[in-house]
Amino acid sequence: MATKTEARATGQRLLQSFLSAGAVEIQPDILQPAEVLLDLYGEDIRARAYVTHDPGQGEMMLRPDFTVPVVQAHMKGGAEPARYCYLGEVFRRQDHLGSARAVEYQQVGYEVFDREDPETADAEVFALFNGLLSRLGLTATMGDFGILRAAVDGLDTMPARKAALSRHIWRPARFQKLLQRYAGLVPVPETRRETLGGMRSEAPWIGLRSSGEMELRISVLKEEAEEAPISRADVEKLDALFALNCAAEDAPAALRALDIPAIAPAIARLETRLAALKARRIDLCALRFDASHGRSTMEYYDGFVFSFATENPDMPPVATGGRYDALTRILGQGAEIPAVGGVIRPGVLADLEAGR
Repeated sequence: MATKTEARATGQRLLQSFLSAGAVEIQPDILQPAEVLLDLYGEDIRARAYVTHDPGQGEMMLRPDFTVPVVQAHMKGGAEPARYCYLGEVFRRQDHLGSARAVEYQQVGYEVFDREDPETADAEVFALFNGLLSRLGLTATMGDFGILRAAVDGLDTMPARKAALSRHIWRPARFQKLLQRYAGLVPVPETRRETLGGMRSEAPWIGLRSSGEMELRISVLKEEAEEAPISRADVEKLDALFALNCAAEDAPAALRALDIPAIAPAIARLETRLAALKARRIDLCALRFDASHGRSTMEYYDGFVFSFATENPDMPPVATGGRYDALTRILGQGAEIPAVGGVIRPGVLADLEAGR
């Protein structure tokens, strides 16, 4: 495993490449307010971050990534368009004892804020990373959350169902359970059937939610239970979409063959992006398109996503990135600007370059 000195040296080399590409270096604080991250990701992030408490500033987290503080800094008054780069430590708790994954490691990144031509900006970031990593023979994979969200939004069902499915796109197992339930392919749990039928427990009220909040929730569940199920044909189309994996060059035709009208505008944007990649001499036959790419690891991305990885499943990706327009809207309190970026793990890169 690369030493901190080796990782830092590799990171500095990459940082210079990003500076040469026109980025301005930014150095966010290591301690970040926990409230912002909890609002974005929910309590799930506590399982992955190091949390502490400051008497004056309240609950704080050791920086789990750079994207959020970079977006915050830009939305406070950054120029447009803007390009930023950074290098520093991030901290991630591991979910099981004895994990070989590092809990503290270097990240070096490049972010683009540009509202003029988002697909060209996507191609710029990907091509820059590809140029830095191409000699290593890594597998490059891309996906597009915009296509997945469009498919869900196009379902013939009530808005509450579509909202729930969209919220769990990043949790594949939960998404599939919801989809099966909304399609009537699994039985309604006995406890839910009793609640919807008017049966109530005589146990004392001890929950954090008020009785009014619970009654509202029950009314939503009743409305959902009365809604017609999602058609089996739509479920099959969604399953085929999420399973799609092919060469990027073949992706538009393969997506159109699924016959999902709602994703047509997203496919057109994909074609524009692929043309921009091809113009930068990216081999679209070698680049993989995986419709489900990043579903369990890239929570704040809402469009184009990508990674560069080895064939070793025990090794983390060398680089990951994507588009996060919605994040700028959330952190900008209504203001927004299309944004895309990515990070490289210089320690992993140093290991590969040393033949480890």
